[in-house]
Amino acid sequence: MPEYVPMPKLGFDMAEGRLVRKVVQEGQPIKKGEILAEVETDKATVEVEAYTTGTVVAWLVDENQFVPIGTHMVVIAAPGEAVDIAAIKSQIPNSKAPTATTSIQPSAISTPTSNFQPPTSDLLRISPIARRMIEEMKIDPRSITGTGPEGRITKKDVEGFAKSGAAKAASAPSPAAAAVAVTAEDKKVPLTKLRQAIARRMVESKTTIPHFYVTTEVDMGAVIDLRKQLNGLVSEAEKISVNDFILKAAALTLREYPNINASFNGDHLVQHGHVHVGIAVAVSGGLLTIVVKDCDVKSVKMIAAEAKAMAARARDGKVKPEDVEGSTFTVSNLGMFDVDSFTAIINPPEAAILAVGSAKEVPVVKNGSLTTGWQMKATISADHRVTDGAEAAQFMQAFKKKLEEPLRLMI
Repeated sequence: MPEYVPMPKLGFDMAEGRLVRKVVQEGQPIKKGEILAEVETDKATVEVEAYTTGTVVAWLVDENQFVPIGTHMVVIAAPGEAVDIAAIKSQIPNSKAPTATTSIQPSAISTPTSNFQPPTSDLLRISPIARRMIEEMKIDPRSITGTGPEGRITKKDVEGFAKSGAAKAASAPSPAAAAVAVTAEDKKVPLTKLRQAIARRMVESKTTIPHFYVTTEVDMGAVIDLRKQLNGLVSEAEKISVNDFILKAAALTLREYPNINASFNGDHLVQHGHVHVGIAVAVSGGLLTIVVKDCDVKSVKMIAAEAKAMAARARDGKVKPEDVEGSTFTVSNLGMFDVDSFTAIINPPEAAILAVGSAKEVPVVKNGSLTTGWQMKATISADHRVTDGAEAAQFMQAFKKKLEEPLRLMI
């Protein structure tokens, strides 16, 4: 029987997605695991893989078309299998009409200082990551020569264009435009799909979840020493970050406190059987949560490798559906920005989120003597419908103990 590949669901509140590009065309063969299409959701541009080996016999959705999640996008049949394409297409209900076929929306890159309007034909082909770079750099895409398939503009093309110095000239305003730019006029900036999703979810979280907060301070000296020893034994690509130890410690502590690894569901709680820890990653236009699955049973080295690979894909706009699905708890670390401490907003339907600041060398008192030590503040934001202050405080005590005795994380 033919296989139908649906629009993937990324996040419990996702309603629809857009088919950005058909990587494999009708009549072409494809193997299981190969990239079939690029899909844009509220969160990111995702590469959709084929579930089976066969031939792409029919696309049921057009490029740049928005469709509800679960909508069949493409049909894959086994080699030599007879498929009635007309019958299949006749059974597909009408979906939303396609949006304009241009690869860049005018509102995304036009500014008060420029009269540039992107081309309205679909002849200008631009990859998702290249499109975001063009928007951020305010470059006229018609100035860039695409080297990808059918003249597609790629990330490499944009980077080469920027290095050539032509980008500055292409985006530089004229003297007349510069005069307009210095006025105090308000500027209306359209929200991206990602920013709209963040706004919707954060309002939902703060208006429906009764947050409370518990902060503790952790002695990170042992973690920093152990990390230095471990990183001296591995290659640059395998190096472990402080955050990897934090993820492992949080995951093991969640096993001890199942109410924190839970969700509120009306008249009952759902205590999740797996510990899937989300990591908040800064991407163009907002935040994206990548997920280390079964984080409690993975080594720190495995956590480091998975987190690094997923974060790279997120920043390149190439996340996979499994990268961002299924988190039961989230860690948000702003330590790299020299942040002392902060409180984070819970990511529904999770019951808690851990906000982590910088590990700093500061004066401390040990055994009655003044010395220096590496201290880090961590704050848990918890859902008061699910847990209480005493339990959250006990969770933070256990989390703190694991980081202060990090060899336990390696067992």
